[in-house]
Amino acid sequence: MPPAMALAVLALGGFAIGTTEFASMGLLPDFASDLGVSVPTAGSAISAYALGVVVGAPLLAILGARWPRKRLVLVLAGALAVANASSAVAPTFDAFLVTRFLSGLPHGAYFGTAAVLGASLLPHAQRARAIATTLSGLMIANIAGVPLATWLGQTVGWQAAYLGVALIALVTVVAIALLVPDVRDARPRSIRGELSALRRPQVWLTCLVIASGFGGTFAMFSYITPTLTEVTGFAASSVPIVLAIFGVGMTIGNFVGGRMAEKAPTRTIAGGMVATSLCLFGFALFAHVAFAAVALLVVMAICGLGASPALNTRLMDAAPDGPTLGAALHHSAFNAANALGAAIGGAVLAAGLGWTAPAAVGGVIPLVGLVALAAAVYVERRSGGLAPERRVSAARPARPSERTPAG
Repeated sequence: MPPAMALAVLALGGFAIGTTEFASMGLLPDFASDLGVSVPTAGSAISAYALGVVVGAPLLAILGARWPRKRLVLVLAGALAVANASSAVAPTFDAFLVTRFLSGLPHGAYFGTAAVLGASLLPHAQRARAIATTLSGLMIANIAGVPLATWLGQTVGWQAAYLGVALIALVTVVAIALLVPDVRDARPRSIRGELSALRRPQVWLTCLVIASGFGGTFAMFSYITPTLTEVTGFAASSVPIVLAIFGVGMTIGNFVGGRMAEKAPTRTIAGGMVATSLCLFGFALFAHVAFAAVALLVVMAICGLGASPALNTRLMDAAPDGPTLGAALHHSAFNAANALGAAIGGAVLAAGLGWTAPAAVGGVIPLVGLVALAAAVYVERRSGGLAPERRVSAARPARPSERTPAG
């Protein structure tokens, strides 16, 4: 089976995950009304999903360390189908809250395992490209899956959106079983090996880069709808179109970033952080101008998500004995950025600083990511690589040309 077909199948699971994660934001008033809670209370269901991602990504990656990656991906996709079907039939809000937490558990572990499995299907030099392809489903979900699920939920009932996600996840299970090869490592994997990722400073530094680098984007994006209607002047009906355009930018950035990460990973990450910061400051200044606001959103999506494949690859390289956990931690850090950014944006709004204040404050946060990246590069150069002990032969020291460049 051509690798492109297998990568597309793995991306289909990401499409289901991206749809269930972001469609809840559009369906918030619908399930709040039906389950008898206020909109602010219903918002805790979104937090419950994010918490599930943060907890599930490392936990399931570790528990599945001894499993063949294809089998683990199959189980995670199946769990995604069951959890979302449970969300659709939850009789009370408390039950719904639990099912949203369970829906988030497979998220990071699926992407982490799929990224490593996908990377094994292409030559070593093209790993970032493979990772970008497996992540593309998450990006495409923001273009097609989320608007479609929102429309379906508003038209038929919010339960239909989650049932639709469950159906996509079931299709993913069948497609993976039939079309994805069962590639296995030459040497056995172990829980101890995966846990070794947690002992590496580069893993934690890279997670800090992710959490701070994307935290600024979420500080602004969590409140994008009222900002576009109150400041930019868009009608509420036009906001989904703007968000779909943002999703197009994310998709472009993901694919372009996958190519750039193969040539200059560190520069790709640094450039993405700088561009994101500038776009956030620009949005704070020009959000009242429709064309400028949309253009800045698109550039921010391209540059921000363009850094994602390089960051994912860096985590895998920093944890050679625990690549699945390393890749899964990317999504834990990303959802930590979601929680951090939303909290910071909400705090400045509560202080009465205005709808553009989250973008202004958010522009500072990626600069923290640059500092963390500089620290990571410094440690890397001082130690001779992301995982120096794996790069030194027992017979001779590694030559300078064998060390991983900083990019």
